Amino acid sequence: MILAIDQSTSATKAVLFERTGAVLDKASRDHRQIYPQPGWVEHDPDEIWQNVLAVARELTARHNLADLHCISISNQRETVLVFDRATGKPLYNAIVWQCRRGEPICRELREQDHEDRIRAKTGLKLDTYFSASKLKWLIAEKPDIAAQLSSGNAVAGTIDTFLLHRLTGGKVVATDHTNASRTLLFDITQRRWDPELCDVFDVPLPALPEVRESAAHFGETTLDGILPKPVPICGVMGDSQASLFAQRCFKEGMAKATFGTGTSVLLNIGGTPRPSAGGAITALAWVYQGTPTYAFEGIINFSAATVEWLKNQLQLIQNVSEVEPLATSVPDTGGVYLIPAFAGLSAPYWAPDARAAILGMTGHTRKEHVVRAALESIAYQIRDVLDMMRADSSLDVRRLEVDGGPTRNRFLMQFTADITGAELHVSPVPESSAWGAALCGLLGMGICRSLDEAAAIPRETTVFKPAMDSASAQRLYDGWRHAVRRVL
Repeated sequence: MILAIDQSTSATKAVLFERTGAVLDKASRDHRQIYPQPGWVEHDPDEIWQNVLAVARELTARHNLADLHCISISNQRETVLVFDRATGKPLYNAIVWQCRRGEPICRELREQDHEDRIRAKTGLKLDTYFSASKLKWLIAEKPDIAAQLSSGNAVAGTIDTFLLHRLTGGKVVATDHTNASRTLLFDITQRRWDPELCDVFDVPLPALPEVRESAAHFGETTLDGILPKPVPICGVMGDSQASLFAQRCFKEGMAKATFGTGTSVLLNIGGTPRPSAGGAITALAWVYQGTPTYAFEGIINFSAATVEWLKNQLQLIQNVSEVEPLATSVPDTGGVYLIPAFAGLSAPYWAPDARAAILGMTGHTRKEHVVRAALESIAYQIRDVLDMMRADSSLDVRRLEVDGGPTRNRFLMQFTADITGAELHVSPVPESSAWGAALCGLLGMGICRSLDEAAAIPRETTVFKPAMDSASAQRLYDGWRHAVRRVL
């Protein structure tokens, strides 16, 4: 058995897997979303730690975990915090990837012409979505924390670093390549913390954790005494890369989409990093046995979150389970397009000032049309991202591995296949990120001996093939592009 801790933006899960990927059991605890002021988002690291222990205790109450192979970790990637190196005590709340407090800093650095140099080294856009501007803000605004970092008494790290420190009683101060590469402080070609980038963001280089491969050993833990004996920690990955790994996208040209609050699309581009002319970011997918794998990534801000908006703000539905029946009760949207630019539009538009709109309504428009347009907007955005990646990579992506809660919506899956022209293979395991970290742990422990052996582990998927004729799909997509131009 493998126990995976999946620490996400909204909750902490513990998932118990068999070595085949079958889920034996799971437990989950939500944590608070702290909003000190508009646009700012924080998490309480101690609350997250207590939730890790709570979900672990829940599973130990139901299972004998004496024979665990290892414990693995997947986590929200860009959320950052500073904690005491000796005690593990957080010196400030974790600043979440959604937090926009670093935007003025990013704007100033763009004006100083740092953006091209930063992107060349990190593969990322200069945006407060990533960790470094949040750290720069914290160092500037909290002199006591800045002094602790400069003296070496404090560590600046992502959530995995904090959890590893707590799990090992302070013995391990480390992260993996996938998390380090989301900070704007890491050179993805040299695969090391970059002194020049650290200077730009005022982050002391010695305050950063050691970087190890995802399948490396990260010490041992008893989960604060919950387990009867120490268990190895092996398999640490950022959640989106872990999902790519779980989907066995080990070869160039393989792609996945994780449907959730937003949607993360990743395309394996092989062992050499390359820039995207169309606006995708270049991600370090993983490093295994010294060999790096890179990916193009496109992030869609609003997917399932658009459905939540229909429920919570417009109150068009009472429960998300109503969405598919409503959408399929009409033959089409009646020409309605919903552009979910609630927080601007990301790739390929990169228009942070764009605002959401519902276009094409007539006197005959009903809520069923708006609900269907909301679902269709998810598929259109995935087409936007895939077309960008296809052009930039010269790879003809005709198969997409997909996972996440919204994949249970069969209408959404079929419409996405129709609009993208890609065959969708839906994973039966919704805990994809947790399984990716656990699969990496199996490799690191030598239980699974190669990527080929990992790829050969049997699994069943539900397949959705494009069924709409290409002319109709293109006509609908052209309407989407016209609607997007209007909000731009």
